[in-house]
Amino acid sequence: MTLEGRRVLILGVGVAGRSAAEVTRELGGTPVTVDANGAADHRDLAGVDLGTFDVVMASPGFAPHSAEVQACLAAGLEIWSEMEFAWRVRRPGIPWVMVTGTNGKTTTTQMVGAIAEAAGLDVRVCGNMGIPVIHAARERSDLVAVEIASLQLHFAHTISPHAAVCLNADNDHADWHGSVEAYRADKAKVYQHVQVACVYPAADAAVERMVEEADVVEGARAIGVTLGVPGLSQLGIVDGVLCDRAFTPHRRREAIELGQVSDLAHLVAGDVPPYLAVNALSAAALCRAVGVPAAAVRDGLRGFRLDQHRSAFVRDLDGVTYVDDSKATNAHAVQAAFGGRAPRSVVWLAGGLAKGQEFAGLVEEIAGRVRAAVLIGVDQDPLASALATHAPEIPVVTVAPGEDVMQRAVDAARGLAEPGDTVLLSPACASMDQFRSYADRGEAFTRAVEALDR
Repeated sequence: MTLEGRRVLILGVGVAGRSAAEVTRELGGTPVTVDANGAADHRDLAGVDLGTFDVVMASPGFAPHSAEVQACLAAGLEIWSEMEFAWRVRRPGIPWVMVTGTNGKTTTTQMVGAIAEAAGLDVRVCGNMGIPVIHAARERSDLVAVEIASLQLHFAHTISPHAAVCLNADNDHADWHGSVEAYRADKAKVYQHVQVACVYPAADAAVERMVEEADVVEGARAIGVTLGVPGLSQLGIVDGVLCDRAFTPHRRREAIELGQVSDLAHLVAGDVPPYLAVNALSAAALCRAVGVPAAAVRDGLRGFRLDQHRSAFVRDLDGVTYVDDSKATNAHAVQAAFGGRAPRSVVWLAGGLAKGQEFAGLVEEIAGRVRAAVLIGVDQDPLASALATHAPEIPVVTVAPGEDVMQRAVDAARGLAEPGDTVLLSPACASMDQFRSYADRGEAFTRAVEALDR
């Protein structure tokens, strides 16, 4: 589409807002930015005549219930998310595949990129990592692989991906969406207008219902992912072999081999955890939906490396292992981190912005493996309360916000750890209370750990 002569109101001047402003100008439109951080045209909507605008691009920092969004809706303005903006200004003819879920989005999207590259495709991996999606949508490529969060799906209206997956839909971002039901409803929008394949975890009835209720392009198929023997139109595992019984012309009577579970063994210590196999099968399904050959799945997975802030080894010191899992911004992700690691005794470093989450279930599940907990962040009460109620035997140290908070937290964790333990930064919370991003938080942890013996 063209933005020639159109005025675009942009709420937020982070990566999404800056990208939207740049492309609006490129396409002949006029961007006007609003953000309280002082880098925008306006700090708020006071004095802004909403009647002069054609459309609004709202960054995730502006929730649906925010005063700015409500004012725009009251003025009758159409609101686009960053992803909707990207879709509207995209280079036509290039297929998109989309990945959402409470946990595993980044890993699965990056796996798509690795598999596509192994097939010789020029792929753009984007979303909450990689290049900005608005720029990725405008470049020449063979495939765009998009990690998309529920916050970016809320104001998505016309996106029509080639294939999409919702990996899971646990409780997250309740403060932004207003309820768990609203959060899951926005997650379900990833399947709207899918052209070829709605990929879903076959063991998750809630996500399967999302697929059943989606308004898709005629001919789009439901493709299940299972850790067991695949049925018709599924990908699964047989005796350690990753199998495809969905994208093969003889799927009614046979499956084809895509690789081995052991192709993922280099990513983790110990056995390959179930969630990682689901990520790989989901990525494989998305790639197969765009015609990637089976051999490229194997080659892509063998060459894949995890995001540096997902269960990433930092160092061993005095018999204690330090691991950066800063990407774990919710309880579901922490469960995966504990489930996928061999150590039985963990000093857990957690906390940040709780986002309205409840942590009772998480604490009950991991309590048997936690020697002690160190809590950071401005929103410590939810985690502290869950630990006090459901695991009162676990020692808890709280670290007050302020200068050198991560160094103080790591120092506290070192004092609690014993040889053979793992100090695990797996916060279960968002990072923006004290850090720029989860990556910034993970880098602060790494620096603090590296400084321990100096």
